[in-house]
Amino acid sequence: MVLDPRVKQLLLILLFAGSSIGIAVALYFMFFAPSTPGAEQTVPGQTAGTGTLPTSGAGTPRPTTPTTPTTPTDLGDLVADGGVTQTNQLTTGRVSNVALSGDGQNANFYNPNDGKFYTIDAEGNIVALSNTKFPEAESVEWNGDADKAVIEFPDGSNIVYDFGSETQVTLPKHWEDFEFSPTSDEIVAKSMGLDPNNRWLVVSNADGSNVQSLHALGENADKVTVAWSPNDQVIAFSDTADQPAGGLDRQIILPVGKGEENYPGLTVEGLFFTPNWSPDGKKLLYSVVGDYSDNKPLLWIVDATPATMGENRRSLGINTWADKCVFASSSVAYCAVPQSLPANGGMQRVLYEDLPDSLYKIDLSKGSSTLVAIPADDTTMNNLSVTEDASLLYYTNGATGTLESIRLK
Repeated sequence: MVLDPRVKQLLLILLFAGSSIGIAVALYFMFFAPSTPGAEQTVPGQTAGTGTLPTSGAGTPRPTTPTTPTTPTDLGDLVADGGVTQTNQLTTGRVSNVALSGDGQNANFYNPNDGKFYTIDAEGNIVALSNTKFPEAESVEWNGDADKAVIEFPDGSNIVYDFGSETQVTLPKHWEDFEFSPTSDEIVAKSMGLDPNNRWLVVSNADGSNVQSLHALGENADKVTVAWSPNDQVIAFSDTADQPAGGLDRQIILPVGKGEENYPGLTVEGLFFTPNWSPDGKKLLYSVVGDYSDNKPLLWIVDATPATMGENRRSLGINTWADKCVFASSSVAYCAVPQSLPANGGMQRVLYEDLPDSLYKIDLSKGSSTLVAIPADDTTMNNLSVTEDASLLYYTNGATGTLESIRLK
């Protein structure tokens, strides 16, 4: 059949117009159409404001949307049994200043993203400890039950905040390096006056009243480590003694009491002394770095009551820092141990802080250690906390800053 020329011309025009429209639509969706937005990550609370000193707010803690725990894709045991073990990611964002809550099961933490404090359980359910915001908190020191905290800010401001009563008190700006007493009714701090002759180790009530200047610091403030013992006998350690005979690394560390006590010094085989008290205050777990350990940090245990200070000192043979350990009881501790720390790694810790860790259990009564878990994903474990029943261990991931956990039972 032969088409009429006019009909043929009309069909060609329609075909050309249709093709043009199709090409235009395709170009629009390719280059100009708006993309579908992704799922927005929600963080608890509101966005933090400026870094001004917060004020006390009223109201009770309110629940927020829980974060569903996730596990790595790598295979591993659900419960730690000496091998590769799965871990649970409890928060989606970076947290800091983690401490076991007073119930012995949950973990309290600070969220720098919104300036608020929260508590979280093993299932990822989050509850705000307070509606009060603390933007840009720089340092947080919890009391034993984690219901009070000394909070330091970049402008030098310091406060004690009581999360139970929602009240706060202000501490002097020239105070630093805080720690609560075992009963939480007192605090110790370094009072850093401009004049070295006006620098003291001080103790006060938790509200800042009744200040007692106990020991002059002078130019040696950086040689004093605040560490209040659970038995209320020692409040700090001082690296100011004359060097003893026996090697360049050997030092005498002086325990500092609240009065005029004259405790025996601790002989340690290395530098960078880092203490960690047992819960009953009878023993001291510490790490030092020296030739004895190829300049890696090495864990030691020693008796540390006033009557036994310095006795029964022995190396545990574990190369890690004492602040990467947490006590589950007075005789058992769990420690995150770098998997491949090289010789001299303890001399410049900052260079090796991102090494993946394995988890070890330390039996202090026997001086033995046991590999408990190797996280399924290479993980740097910091700020360890263990639940009261020793069934769960919380930690922060050194790479991501997220709060994670690993099951021990």
